[in-house]
Amino acid sequence: GRTRHGSMWLRIALTEAAHVAARGKGTYLAAHHAQIRGRRGTQKAIGATRHDILIAYYHIVRDKVPYQDLGPDWNNRRRSTEQQTRRLVRQLERLGVNVTIESTS
Repeated sequence: GRTRHGSMWLRIALTEAAHVAARGKGTYLAAHHAQIRGRRGTQKAIGATRHDILIAYYHIVRDKVPYQDLGPDWNNRRRSTEQQTRRLVRQLERLGVNVTIESTS
């Protein structure tokens, strides 16, 4: 959606923080930024990273817990292997490939 008008100073501070987070290595924010940047471009990725930082801050303040990074592979871990298998099989079938699944173990 669209970004609403809000505190200009907060937006500036969050943008700076998003740029720093995007340059990080091995963090959820850096990985998420890179993923969005590849699909949508740098400015959209900075906006999404800004939003991620703000949401994390909200939960930290509301729940009074320290920041816990999800890790760069969180998007892969959040889905089960069965879900990933079904999704990939559907993609291949849409491309016209017949797929037979055999378990390796």
